[in-house]
Amino acid sequence: MKKRALVIGIDKYDNAAALQGCVNDAKAIAELLKRDGTKGAEKNFDVRLLTSDKDDIDSARLQAEIERLFKGKADVALLYFAGHGVINPATEAGHLVSQDGKKSNWGMSFQDILALQKQAQKDITATVIVLDTCNSGAMGEVPAIGTASIIENGVTILTSTHRDGEAMDGPMHGAFTNILIDGLRGGCADIRGNITPAALYTHVDQSLSSWEQRPVYKANVSSFVVLRKVDPKVPDGVLRNFVDWFPVPGYEFPLDPSFEPDRQNIPEHLRHLPRNPQHEAIFKQLQACNRHGLVVPVGAEHMYYAAIESKSCKLTLLGEHYRQLAQLERL
Repeated sequence: MKKRALVIGIDKYDNAAALQGCVNDAKAIAELLKRDGTKGAEKNFDVRLLTSDKDDIDSARLQAEIERLFKGKADVALLYFAGHGVINPATEAGHLVSQDGKKSNWGMSFQDILALQKQAQKDITATVIVLDTCNSGAMGEVPAIGTASIIENGVTILTSTHRDGEAMDGPMHGAFTNILIDGLRGGCADIRGNITPAALYTHVDQSLSSWEQRPVYKANVSSFVVLRKVDPKVPDGVLRNFVDWFPVPGYEFPLDPSFEPDRQNIPEHLRHLPRNPQHEAIFKQLQACNRHGLVVPVGAEHMYYAAIESKSCKLTLLGEHYRQLAQLERL
């Protein structure tokens, strides 16, 4: 896939209080987006990084760079911005604040950014906008009709706070981006190692209490974008085996002592039984599935006892979901 990202972090401002962690935020996000977190570290986004410690990000530059993001064909275009955000009280429009931003020209309005996205719809399949700024929840709103949110198809917006909220800065990272970093490193990856904007939102939402800033998620999408991949918790090859191991929904896979490889810790009266390498290999995979909530023992507390006591195991609802995907050949 052709994926590009514009990542911006501004700590230094001409007409506003300096921030501490936005440059660090941008650098960390850019580094994570460049490559997947898999063993092969495959190339991910083509990243353009702008930070106020090295670049002059005035109003004209900010607008030009965002316009450039939305030019040309791409499967995914991602904008990340950490810095000041403001709502113009006269117009109720939200803005990203450039380094030289001031009351007469804050930087770039949220509406202008989404207008660029709309113009680029024919060339860009999916747009992801991630903002770590105060008042960022106003992204996607139409001030003329109140706080109603209207966003075009293919757009996902993830913001650090609601339209009237303050984003917490920090010496190393902002509170919001600090959690995003953990999520992109794999903290919110699914079973197959995929990290999506929706998963990141859930990760942030669960990490911030109701007394802290509240993130906002808005999307008008027919399919989720994978922002980054890490090594899967359970390989696709194992998930595809669900069709053979559990041929119908609710099926209980029978186990017996031949599945347990450790002959020293099993009851003495069973130690004479011959080992079965094929069963042991299957059981190792089933135990991995159990650790990640896909398989549960039936009539026993642990998979070990299910095998020793010749009981069984079955798929959880999540496991059934992946069995169905395997059956439909979507894995």
